[in-house]
Amino acid sequence: CSSILLDVFDPERLVQCPYNKHHQIRARRFPYHLVKCRKSYPRVAKELTTCPFNARHLVPQADLRDHISNCHDKRFIEEDIVSESSDFQRRQMNPVSTWQAPPCDEDWDTESREQLTSPFVLGMANDGLKRKHRDHSVTAWSLHFVAMWVYGTSCRAVMRNAV
Repeated sequence: CSSILLDVFDPERLVQCPYNKHHQIRARRFPYHLVKCRKSYPRVAKELTTCPFNARHLVPQADLRDHISNCHDKRFIEEDIVSESSDFQRRQMNPVSTWQAPPCDEDWDTESREQLTSPFVLGMANDGLKRKHRDHSVTAWSLHFVAMWVYGTSCRAVMRNAV
């Protein structure tokens, strides 16, 4: 059974640390422990190599070739590769879409130049070089909502406190 599956089915399983044989770590905490021990044991870390199929497998560099040929997690990677290649072949057999993007009517460069020549000013209409004052009549409802947003209370309460 694969070590990945064992960790999923039994996260409380004890795993031996490759840096210090006296460390017995719960499977669910093992990746975090590896990072911590790598910093604590730099000399041992230089001698160990990570398995290409499972980052939790740290083996001596001299034993890596043997580990790769016998690694249980290698099967999962090989199955993924086979699955991906068959998916790729299926996609190649399907007809290619003829969809094309519709033409774009927007010109962001022109819009940005226009905005540079006439900056936005609150209460001013942006009509090229001509600027005229907009009609901003204030309604009771708009004051009410602004007071609710700014003060967290109604306009009447704000006016009572101001008097």
